[in-house]
Amino acid sequence: MKDIKSLNLNELKIEMEALGEKSFRAVQIYKWLHVKLVNDFDSMTDLSEKLRNRLKEEYHITNITELEVQVSKEDGTRKYLFGLFDGNAVESVLMKYHHGNSVCISSQVGCRMGCKFCASTIGGVIRSLEPSEMLDQIYKITKDIDERISNVVIMGMGEPLDNFDNIIRFLEMISDENGLNISQRNLTLSTCGLVPEIKKLADLKFGITLAISLHAGTDEKRKALMPIANKYSLDELMDACTYYFDKTGRRISFEYSLISGKNDGTDDALEVAALASKVRAHVNLIPVNPVTETGFKSSSRESVNAFKEILEKKGVNATVRREMGRDIDGACGQLRKRRGF
Repeated sequence: MKDIKSLNLNELKIEMEALGEKSFRAVQIYKWLHVKLVNDFDSMTDLSEKLRNRLKEEYHITNITELEVQVSKEDGTRKYLFGLFDGNAVESVLMKYHHGNSVCISSQVGCRMGCKFCASTIGGVIRSLEPSEMLDQIYKITKDIDERISNVVIMGMGEPLDNFDNIIRFLEMISDENGLNISQRNLTLSTCGLVPEIKKLADLKFGITLAISLHAGTDEKRKALMPIANKYSLDELMDACTYYFDKTGRRISFEYSLISGKNDGTDDALEVAALASKVRAHVNLIPVNPVTETGFKSSSRESVNAFKEILEKKGVNATVRREMGRDIDGACGQLRKRRGF
């Protein structure tokens, strides 16, 4: 059976025409799925019973299930564990800010990238998520809190650009004016640095923000933390960043997880400043969430502030990400692993 929630509106119109229906039926169905967020065909009350029965025969509606939700007593951050049809599970996080609700979603079950400080990569990758499974993370959280989601970051489990085609479809559908219509300027995709895919993404000229997981300012240091650095050098990555900016006009962001004694020294800050200046990137400093299996510890507040000060003295715009969900399994992959997935 076809995954109807992964079909864009034009494809759905073609499907309806193949069933002998008028194309406006596709618009109705699309609205039920992506605006009213229903999970069964019987709820589509403006369709005939005959058409609803036909849809049940030809298509299925992806419907992930909430297995667990943790709510931070400190800041209201909500960490969700969602079950998939095949018995796997992924995580999503809702963060409430003064400017609106932000959701961090997963793009894969697990991850093959092997970054040393990340719980998502423990056990490797199992499979990539379908567009519908990424959309449904947002839909379920929207229904749970009964509030609009204004920002989406693809920074959860998985490497988004390792699931390129499905990610592109997801980006198109979540920003579609016929669906939730979240502005592309409010969408952020984080990658550890798959250079060819960054350039392919640039060629599509989306209005999204590209966040590069940097985490070190030299190839040698980066290789010690991120295996992808053995495949693509920082020179190649910076070239891809420049290409992305030239094609889209969108400023690059560097994500930099500060790990005590590993990448939080003065030399590290100077190296990052040089890279950021080269591509006019904003640097988002992240005190790393402690993960038991890695043994890594978060940098002290003093080290974080000193790092930020060095960047700013070098003319680099830098912010420290607000620490959210520290009293729950906040880091990517922690809740899933604790539940035995």
